[in-house]
Amino acid sequence: MKLSVVICVYNEELNIKPLVSELFNSLQGIEFEIIYVDDGSSDNTVTEIKSINSKNITLIELKRNFGQSSALAAGIDIATGEYIATMDGDMQNDPADLADMLKLAEDENWDMVAGNRSNRKDGFILRKFPSAIANWIIRRSTGLKIKDFGCTIRIFKSEIAKNLGLYGEMHRFIPVLAYLQGASITQVDVKHHPRTKGKSKYGINRTFKVLPDLLLTLFFKRYMQKPMQLFGGMGLLLLFIGVALNFYLLVLKILGNDIWGKPLLILAVITLLGGIQLITIGIVVEIQMRTYYESQNKKQYSIRQISKGEK
Repeated sequence: MKLSVVICVYNEELNIKPLVSELFNSLQGIEFEIIYVDDGSSDNTVTEIKSINSKNITLIELKRNFGQSSALAAGIDIATGEYIATMDGDMQNDPADLADMLKLAEDENWDMVAGNRSNRKDGFILRKFPSAIANWIIRRSTGLKIKDFGCTIRIFKSEIAKNLGLYGEMHRFIPVLAYLQGASITQVDVKHHPRTKGKSKYGINRTFKVLPDLLLTLFFKRYMQKPMQLFGGMGLLLLFIGVALNFYLLVLKILGNDIWGKPLLILAVITLLGGIQLITIGIVVEIQMRTYYESQNKKQYSIRQISKGEK
């Protein structure tokens, strides 16, 4: 199987058949499968998918609404293609872009080809403006220089997709997760259409979920293999401040000053205890990190290729 197209849907009954028709037209000459993941729809989405009755279509029905990250993980897990594509099921992504993206990935050996909605057909205040801010923050903090992190139409090599580690709401950071694996990534302009059927499942509230997820992603990028440098560094700083403040208060006490009830005393105790706690957390997380790698025989590195001379 050359290409597996994973599509997560939630109450998209009106878009199922038109999207499948466009996919079949766009992917002629390519051995492909379509994997629909129904994320707990309450309308006729499942019925519409089953009514197509094609050997190229696999339907995964989740027991309830688990969220887009979990739905994507379910589809990627059973995908059999050499390359795996993801896209939305709302007809805003254009299936015609998939063939060109696949050709680019094969011809230039990219691990991931991401889409960039250069002419995005969404509202400015609720969609474009928050996305622009989020994209800028992610670019500056992760070092991954692509324009559109939120575009869901992407193609990756199977081994990259199957090791993304999609938990919680991490689907927003799929390019970053691939980047952390050492994947080579490029981005191309893709078409984007206005939604004509159904209603968007996304609102302004998702913007506020980006920052906590970004903090977690940055931890994975910088401190996953060296957590003691993060927690230990902050802990030693607080411990030093706490010791210095307590020494200062001790001197005041020896000189006959009353230090009880002073805000400085409370600060000294908090910084001292906080420093000890952070150092302790660093040690515990360091042990967990080693357990994570060693218990599953995981490596702290990924090898792209090993070459050997012929002479």
